Amino acid sequence: MNISNPSRSRTTDVAQPLNLPASIEAALQLADVSWHAILRDALQALQVAAPEYLPELAQDSYLPTEGRLFAAFSRPLATTRYILVGEGPYPRAASATGVCFMDGAVGSLWSDEVGGGLSKAVNRATSLRNWMKMLMVASGKLPADGVTPARIAAIAAQAHAPDSPITQSLPQFQAKLEQQGFLLVNASLVFRPHVAPVKEAKPWQVFFLHVLASMQQEMRAQGLALPTLVLWGKIAAQLQQFAVLEQFPQICAEHPYNLSFIHNQEMQAFFAPMDLLGLTTA
Repeated sequence: MNISNPSRSRTTDVAQPLNLPASIEAALQLADVSWHAILRDALQALQVAAPEYLPELAQDSYLPTEGRLFAAFSRPLATTRYILVGEGPYPRAASATGVCFMDGAVGSLWSDEVGGGLSKAVNRATSLRNWMKMLMVASGKLPADGVTPARIAAIAAQAHAPDSPITQSLPQFQAKLEQQGFLLVNASLVFRPHVAPVKEAKPWQVFFLHVLASMQQEMRAQGLALPTLVLWGKIAAQLQQFAVLEQFPQICAEHPYNLSFIHNQEMQAFFAPMDLLGLTTA
């Protein structure tokens, strides 16, 4: 598969019509209309690079389900200030939402048990758990050298207090990220247990690079600042070899499934002003 430095040109639309499988075409409707032309251009690039991929995918079972292939693009392009790049969908149907790091199996963020801290569902979602702990340290509510169950339980107790300003659920957390202008997208949009992740990721890398190239052109034409790329982990960092990424401001870190992510001071400084957990006023 040939991955070239993408440049956007719709003159190829006439020469090479985009004939999407019906299920892929239907999935586009979950994306905001401002993304439709960009996503179609990117899918066309994918189709040229791997002609059999989308027809094969449409005949197979994959995650996310319920037509949520492009769910990450549900907010308007013009509101995008950050692009957080994950690896791929969770390998569980209940968890894979089409939005990176947003585990659909997680409801409440906090345990209902007396003396409990984070909810059991959050504790099972390793990356989300470490992300939350990093945010607690960033807020000043959790000492960097004191990330203990007892201290987290104290924050959970505050969360359960009447009229608490603390973020209660994962949907609320996702809404706050979106309000800050985050696009939460995986480097590979699908997961299939019988396909090696490295193989699955290759056509989606073509797709993602063309999305970035199209964004660059569209946003500059509208006089909008390019969003900051937030690259977590080795798979996301591999994208830096492509020239299109040089046009975007970037911030990089280890993947949050690493415990060291909790103590990443650059990430703490980046997220602290956003107060995503509502801890500053708690």
